[in-house]
Amino acid sequence: MSASSVSVPAAPFAATALGKVGVLLGGRSSERDVSLLSGAAVLRALRASGVGAHPFDPAQQSLAQLEAAAFDRVFLILHGRYGEDGAMQGVLETLRIPYTGSGVQASAIAIDKILTKRIWQAEGIPTPAWVRHDRGADAAPAAMPHAAPAPQLPSPLAQPDTDLVVKPASEGSTFGVTKVAAGDRAALDAALAEALRFDAHVLIEECIHGRELTCAVLGEGASARALPLVEIRAPGANYDYHNKYFSDATQYLCPAPLDEALARYISALCVRAYRAVGARGWGRIDVMLREAAGGAEPYLLEINTAPGMTDHSLVPMAARAAGLGFADLVLQILMDARVDIGMGAGA
Repeated sequence: MSASSVSVPAAPFAATALGKVGVLLGGRSSERDVSLLSGAAVLRALRASGVGAHPFDPAQQSLAQLEAAAFDRVFLILHGRYGEDGAMQGVLETLRIPYTGSGVQASAIAIDKILTKRIWQAEGIPTPAWVRHDRGADAAPAAMPHAAPAPQLPSPLAQPDTDLVVKPASEGSTFGVTKVAAGDRAALDAALAEALRFDAHVLIEECIHGRELTCAVLGEGASARALPLVEIRAPGANYDYHNKYFSDATQYLCPAPLDEALARYISALCVRAYRAVGARGWGRIDVMLREAAGGAEPYLLEINTAPGMTDHSLVPMAARAAGLGFADLVLQILMDARVDIGMGAGA
């Protein structure tokens, strides 16, 4: 995506036109600490642009206080449950407060990695082979039937060369995620136990070895556009919580050093995936790129509908590569804030 294709607020921007803005940060999820960092960065950027922005932490302030604050719109930068899953979006719809990012339905879909993969498969979007495991079920599923577009795998334990990734279905920031070597039953059982600490539903997924990419998307529907791809090179190919947010050893290449045609193809896939779940405003899709005899094969892993905005975050990095500074990125997202329910019905 070129700099010329990114909309930037007009120079004489009237910050007061946005009214009283709440920045929803913190919250009750396992990603609270990251949300506080993201929220602080958004708050600084808005205030530096002249916007009357105020922090609001739902873990410390009540919904009655949210209503009493009389915000004209909010920048929702809560990560994970209670903020990125449709719960807070529903509250804001009820209070009729315009908010940033995806609506109730798209947020609820995107937080659920299993539901997201079902939709992507129905749309013909490549995603790693997988099987669902629920709390109380047998530890080892008999088959991995959901293997589109990859060939069906008869069993995660019967494939001597198929490593696995086990992750909670609706968790973020790599909490509860474990990589399991092919055929290691003991490690698989331990990984399931770890993931079940975070969620009653677990995704067991084929581990795709290759280059790790991410694609940020801005906008909605036909106007949705991808920002330049970012390649992530983490120590030991382990992009865990520490390497994601706090390590200076992780390398980020933006734009990712890819063949131009391949980069366009991956970006187009990500925009399709973003639209397929009904996302709007902004989001980020994680991708693995595996080298194959017929050429590189991208596999989409998951979508984040309220991505991080910390110093190490990827969406601001991609925006900078497209000529969009952090403050303008934040303003663009904020200006797209709205409610969905009752739109066009005089509500």
